[in-house]
Amino acid sequence: MKLKYSSIFIFLLFVNILNLLSQNDVIIPKPNEISFRKETFQIDENSVIFSDKKSHKSAVLLQKYFENSFDISLKIIEKSIDKKNSIQFLIDEKIAEEGYTLTISNGIIHIEASTEKGWFYGIQTLIQICDYNAFYTKESKSLKLKEVTINDAPRFKWRAFMLDEARYFKGTAQVKLLLDEMAHLKMNVFHWHLTDDQGWRIEIKKYPLLTQIGSKRKSTQIGPLQWDSPIQSGEIHEGFYTQEDIKEIIEYANERHITIVPEIEMPGHSSAAIASYTWLGTSKNEIEVPTKFGVGTDVYDVSDPKVYQFLTDVLEEIMALFPSNVIHIGGDEVKYNHWKSSKSVNDYMKKNNLKTPADLQVYFTNSISNFIKSKNKRMMGWNEILGHNLHYYQHKNDTKTTQLLAKESIIHFWKGDIELATAAASNGYEIVNSLHNFTYLDYNYKNLSLSKAYSFDPIPDDLEEKYHEKIIGLGCQMWGEWIPTFGEMHFHVFPRIAAYAEIGWTKKEVKDFNNFKSNLISLEKRWSEKGIFFAPNAVVEKN
Repeated sequence: MKLKYSSIFIFLLFVNILNLLSQNDVIIPKPNEISFRKETFQIDENSVIFSDKKSHKSAVLLQKYFENSFDISLKIIEKSIDKKNSIQFLIDEKIAEEGYTLTISNGIIHIEASTEKGWFYGIQTLIQICDYNAFYTKESKSLKLKEVTINDAPRFKWRAFMLDEARYFKGTAQVKLLLDEMAHLKMNVFHWHLTDDQGWRIEIKKYPLLTQIGSKRKSTQIGPLQWDSPIQSGEIHEGFYTQEDIKEIIEYANERHITIVPEIEMPGHSSAAIASYTWLGTSKNEIEVPTKFGVGTDVYDVSDPKVYQFLTDVLEEIMALFPSNVIHIGGDEVKYNHWKSSKSVNDYMKKNNLKTPADLQVYFTNSISNFIKSKNKRMMGWNEILGHNLHYYQHKNDTKTTQLLAKESIIHFWKGDIELATAAASNGYEIVNSLHNFTYLDYNYKNLSLSKAYSFDPIPDDLEEKYHEKIIGLGCQMWGEWIPTFGEMHFHVFPRIAAYAEIGWTKKEVKDFNNFKSNLISLEKRWSEKGIFFAPNAVVEKN
């Protein structure tokens, strides 16, 4: 009887191995070309990693993964000849910058790329194959993988996740957690919203009151009515990053091939700064850091040379810290009534022949763009920087402008119809598409289900094909007004971030929502193990 049961056990184990190995595409984002075969390849402690000086960093990353995840110790040796039971990094200059080819065949794993970034993304795919498409035997410390060939490269070069910490400070550990998950999903831009009306979250050494005063508010609007709520927490909220903290996080992101794009809001959403230095505001009145959410109580006085000096001083320190070629200046939701009621602003407009507040905003924005350009960087802003009329509180005559925004500007499109996007693209501007009703993660799942998020295409259906190349990618935005806790943030971000990752990477014709949704099971296991509180299936598809 014992022999019989042992035979049954072995048979079932064999069937289980075959079943596991038949799961042939549990990879998010889905590769653009993938072909699994029936043959298998085994990684064990007899396997080696070949690398030269260029690929040594990638080899160490892979070595640590196998050690930490499977307790398999792989030696790294200098690359010499094709040896069986090995993992090898190869250079192919014909592969696109972020692209890679991953081949598991004839006892060798080849990861080919033209850059270290490509190797990194190839490693992320290999990790997902090992985690979700392989069979691990703990006793023998061996991992069986199906043979496969993958040719892969991203659809878009800008694949961003934005975290708003001006409303609620989250801290270094949570930022690193998000960077880890972005890297696993091949996202490459962390858009960091660090200043707004309700908080200033980054140390500026020349202006210490920005964090001494601007990083703290005495209470916070809360309650189920959200924007209309009269309820206050009655508790102080505070927090900011020192420049040393910022450097640590930038290094962490660089190791994961993620560019951090800082956003320093101007000329609106500036109440926290004005609370710190009263002379920055148009009214020159003393204000506190707002305890209510929404658009703030004042804007920068852009007619004052001292204010312009402040902003360029801040940007000097920001650009010295962040290696990003792009600096985001916000530019959204500027209430023009502040400028319209200011004599000094009106005098400044007459002096510079500026007819409308929108003229003034574009004129100001161009001066900031020129300053950023002088530092060999590019400015990015929400699409109001073009003078778009997007808000009920703006008079249509106020948003007419004859000013032409600097051509090197990147337009972050978040609101408006296809005509506005077409006009921007036809005028030569590069666009990151973050249309709010498809990409705002603060929206609940009833309004932005997982399937709706996945259906988003950064290239609008009605955009003429000749302008498609002007759409450089997408961003998904975790606005922070109503996410005070880590768990609430996780619930809104996960699993939708995976949908945006696949949108940014995978060709439109290759995407498949049902396949994507079934593959999420493996990611959910990862998230559970990391203490990430993702939204369950019963929630994400509510309509």
